[in-house]
Amino acid sequence: MTFDRRRFLIVAGSAVAMPAVLRATRADAQEVTLKMHHFLPPVSVAHSKFLKPWADKVAAESNGRIKIDIFPSMQLGGTPPQLFDQARDGVADLVWTLPGYTPGRFTGTEAFELPFTANKRALANSLALTDYAQQSLQDEYKDVQPICLWAHDHGLIHANKQVKTMEDLKGLKLRFPTRLAGEALRALGANAIGMPVPQVPESLAQRVIDGCVVPWEVVPSIKVQELVKYHTEIPGSPTFYSATFVLAMNKAKYAALPADLKAIIDKNSGATAAAMAGKVWDEQAVVVSDMVRKRGNIITVIEEAEAARWRKTTEPVIEGWLKTAKEKGLDGEKLLAIARAALAKHEKAA
Repeated sequence: MTFDRRRFLIVAGSAVAMPAVLRATRADAQEVTLKMHHFLPPVSVAHSKFLKPWADKVAAESNGRIKIDIFPSMQLGGTPPQLFDQARDGVADLVWTLPGYTPGRFTGTEAFELPFTANKRALANSLALTDYAQQSLQDEYKDVQPICLWAHDHGLIHANKQVKTMEDLKGLKLRFPTRLAGEALRALGANAIGMPVPQVPESLAQRVIDGCVVPWEVVPSIKVQELVKYHTEIPGSPTFYSATFVLAMNKAKYAALPADLKAIIDKNSGATAAAMAGKVWDEQAVVVSDMVRKRGNIITVIEEAEAARWRKTTEPVIEGWLKTAKEKGLDGEKLLAIARAALAKHEKAA
């Protein structure tokens, strides 16, 4: 009886202690919740087909130990140009934004935004920008932990009148996303107006602008196809313009991660994440252009000879960027050569 009682007490004591042991084990397996902030609505392709799948992938590979809560449409406050500093300052743990929203701040990155420099396809641009960033942009993003940089596919002109030639652009009020895209449009004779993309629908509806330059991917999320009827493509590569993007993490938050969780973030950074994004942009270019065509909108591809005129006319934009780079102590010629070499390397990326 004494033995049985002693045995009962040992077993019971073990059962009581077991939850504490499990709790300790779970505490050792640290769990992290990260806040991701961006400027587009949750219905946008960027959110639904890249940012959320990326966050879900990180969560799955960490067995749920990393949880990423996404706040679209600037739900954490501020404006799109403030997003990068929100990552730097810890207002958000992760942000997705355009370096071009803060003109003149990311001069090295701008090499991929120069007129008639980037590839027509996003995957090629994204892999090339990844190579370029590793070699040339370490200092430019030193205040954050860059998860990845990438660039979209060919940007188009979407307007309330058909654009076939430079002459058709004269005085046309067109929204631009980056400083250099704006300068290229001005060189071609347009009245270029800068604004973050969320402002485009209202500006089109109220005739503040006559059109905008954006890639196909973003068209449905801001209803461009409903607000204008004409879309102009520039044939082949290099293309008229591309904009760059960055998915950045707060540096202190990244540094505080346990080594195994940091390794999961690293595994899903760089070329891995950039390729995910690039493929989405390229796939959507086909989907959206088909949708727009079926809707009855008119897609114009300018003639090769006309495209050559545009390239020649926008050359001073490149010369101006080289001068700006030099004033900032950068070797613009070298940076542009590195960018073009990276683009050539990834030109046929599948």
